[in-house]
Amino acid sequence: MTTLSERISQSAFDGSRLRVVLLLDLYDGAQNQFLQVYERLRNQVASVPGHISDELCQSIENPSQWLITSEWESAPRFLAWLNSEDHVASVQPLHGCVRDTRSLRFSVMRVTGNTPAPDRLASLAPAPAPRQGDGVVRHALTFTVKPGSESVVAELLAGYTSPQARVDDKTRLRRTSLFMHGNRVVRAVEVEGDLLAALRHVALQPEVRALEEAINPYLEQDRDLADPASARLFFTRAALPAVHHVAAGGPESANIRRHALFYPAKDGSGMALARLLADQDEAAVDDPESPIEASTVFQRDDFVVRLLDMRGPLAARPALALGVEGGHKAAVLARLLDSAKDGVPTTDLEISQFLARSEMRLITDRRTPVKD
Repeated sequence: MTTLSERISQSAFDGSRLRVVLLLDLYDGAQNQFLQVYERLRNQVASVPGHISDELCQSIENPSQWLITSEWESAPRFLAWLNSEDHVASVQPLHGCVRDTRSLRFSVMRVTGNTPAPDRLASLAPAPAPRQGDGVVRHALTFTVKPGSESVVAELLAGYTSPQARVDDKTRLRRTSLFMHGNRVVRAVEVEGDLLAALRHVALQPEVRALEEAINPYLEQDRDLADPASARLFFTRAALPAVHHVAAGGPESANIRRHALFYPAKDGSGMALARLLADQDEAAVDDPESPIEASTVFQRDDFVVRLLDMRGPLAARPALALGVEGGHKAAVLARLLDSAKDGVPTTDLEISQFLARSEMRLITDRRTPVKD
């Protein structure tokens, strides 16, 4: 059985408050414009459910460097706003005065101080247990292509030349997995080190730029990669955050295969569906009889993608593979799924059928050698 000290885990569902740190580098002379934009933005964010407070700081060493910190009741509350069109619209004015940004997110583990403000005492939840990491950041992008172009896009995605994996002494690409479900593409990446540095590195590689230009005509959402604003908007909407990851830890077992499953949720139920699957996978990884060695749950709006590394085929344990083994989980899943998009599974046969419909088609799964 996997012990808690061995298990690799990251999660947005630990119940802790969230501290978001946004580092900004302003264009020269843009401070006044930035302050006007910030005033409008902070007033909008103040009314977002789950937002507690924010602070604006300016560097005492470099006046062009600014820092925004915000506190949230929980990571799911923040992610719900981050993934919304309201957020996309509200941050657009920042791009005219900000040269570069970097966003960091942290669970609040401990709070020190003699006299916390009264209005913050109620928000102090018990500290979550620290989680064991593996130095890997997981992220995904998703987008749709025009119906009828799926085979062409799949061929392009399967045949591109892999970019250089080494970014710098601290950062390297570890794995890229590409899947399709109908006309939806999901690209999941694993990065050792700095995710932002890796994404920027990949975007500059000629083989990747050639691939992106090749699939441009087939995208349902138009983009112009030569226009920074257009590219930024596309990739902002394409971001598919990892809300939960769990792995047994230790060396990988033999005969492990990577699978991906797509779950369409009812309106407003995406986060609840992701949490259900996360809870199932936490238990599965701890079970020595379970074929699941690792799981990553990605969620944005009302669709969820679950990446599984497991021994053997999905059909060998269909309920476990779907994330509904034991108890009344299938009934809960049925309440969260969008039945207008797919049938809801309740019987063993329906679970097997839904599993077959949910499995995404693997296009390519590329690992970087330990020495690159």
